[in-house]
Amino acid sequence: MSLPKEPRQLMINIMYLVLTAMLALNVSAEIFNAFKVLDQGLIQSNLALDYMNEPMEQAIREAAKAKPSFQTYADRVNPIREEAQTLARYITDIKDSLITESGGYKLNAETQEFTTELKGEKNVDVTTRILVDDPRQQGLNDGKGEELKEKLLAFRTKIVEFIDDTDKTRFQEEIAVNVDDETWKEAGKASWSHMNFQNMPVQAVIPIFNKYLNDVKSTEASALNYLGKKVGIGKEDVVFGDFTVVAAPEKSYVIKGEPYKADIILTASAGPDSGTKVKFSVNDRPLRLDTEGRGQYMINTSVPGPQTYTAKATVYNPVTDKTVTYSKKFTYEVGERSVAISPTKMNVFYIGVDNPVEISVAGASSNSMKATITGAGGGMISKVADGSFIVKVKTPTRRDEYAEVKVQAEGLNVSKKFRVKRIPDPIPQLSNSKGGAMGSGEFRLQKGIFPVLKNFDFETECEILDFRIVRVPKHKDASVVCNQGGRFSAEAAALIKKANVSDKYYFEDIKCQCPGDTRPRDLGVMAFKII
Repeated sequence: MSLPKEPRQLMINIMYLVLTAMLALNVSAEIFNAFKVLDQGLIQSNLALDYMNEPMEQAIREAAKAKPSFQTYADRVNPIREEAQTLARYITDIKDSLITESGGYKLNAETQEFTTELKGEKNVDVTTRILVDDPRQQGLNDGKGEELKEKLLAFRTKIVEFIDDTDKTRFQEEIAVNVDDETWKEAGKASWSHMNFQNMPVQAVIPIFNKYLNDVKSTEASALNYLGKKVGIGKEDVVFGDFTVVAAPEKSYVIKGEPYKADIILTASAGPDSGTKVKFSVNDRPLRLDTEGRGQYMINTSVPGPQTYTAKATVYNPVTDKTVTYSKKFTYEVGERSVAISPTKMNVFYIGVDNPVEISVAGASSNSMKATITGAGGGMISKVADGSFIVKVKTPTRRDEYAEVKVQAEGLNVSKKFRVKRIPDPIPQLSNSKGGAMGSGEFRLQKGIFPVLKNFDFETECEILDFRIVRVPKHKDASVVCNQGGRFSAEAAALIKKANVSDKYYFEDIKCQCPGDTRPRDLGVMAFKII
């Protein structure tokens, strides 16, 4: 599809390229902010298109009264608008479903009013389930994504039917709605929806749907403008409305050392054939215009952090014979490549359990990231469905020994050292006690002893292997029973039930085994006095 000549549509297309470039990066907080800024720009552009399309309908009907032959063009207005509104409602319904299914909007804690912040902005399951693969159906492409593609293509075909045969070819070259149905095949993806929506965060997909809405409304505007010209609404009738300066950057978040590029565009309600003359400048320095009338701004980046510049557009309006200057400030962010390796639980790896690790990469594609573990501990690292990693280790490290997690990505090579330890010794308990005085009634009800891992963040359990019970009644000989496992055997239970006031019980040589242990642990002795 050739590039459209209308400045507004050029702006939208370039903004969409910005989004596509962002999707290749690991989605950090800064990138999510860029998505939100882009989304707000698309929403405002959609409102502007609605504002333009409404009066055009009546203008065509009024102009068609001049000649009977113009009525055929006035009759096409309603079908065009209905097609556009039907598809717009369909796209909006899917977008609303994504927002609702991911948790909706956040509440302002002070005002208790909903904000524009999404609760599930990083949710990738909702987009995949709704747009790519519906688990209620059979097959890989049962989501709404493929249906959306077909509706976009059908809408494009239907709108072209309202254009005269002599004008169809030129109109098709400029129409905004289009679907790239080839790239996903070349990339080896399962489908168009898999390429565009599989595992994509909700906050990244919402601007795409607003872009589709923009394409539909822009296509509706192009068709109405075409009908307007056919009934005599020409450039001599154009009256300029409000202007605004728009910066369309290639990236809103760039890495230090990379150039920041942006197209500075003037948007207005007048078309490109109006005879308008525009001059652009940034920070009062003139910009050269390209053949499409765009001023391109480029500056090298060396200092990280937020950057601000002021863009101006000086416009000569041939209708009013006046020159007016418009200005606006724009901000972009300069970041640096970095890697953060954070253990989710503790600062050490424990043998016998899954040790979760979060690895975040800023300034490089997550697809290029590779994580490995070397050094002591006999570790293995693997990626799980939510994007985090699990580390498993086998042997404890000694002094000056470490397990080392290494992360490699585009332009990055970072590592972090961790100690490896056994699971800490559990505390043996009878009921909720590890020794001391206990009533005879409570003592006789006990079924066994069990190990408790105090203040250990992992979901795991140790096992009692065996122990010895010694009963020492007052003024009588001691009785001894050996028990296998943590639960009392019949012989041990009988000894427990003999408990009387002043008896003493000793649980000796308590052995247990925890996950990852190669040999039993000795948990020592528990002593109880029966009261």
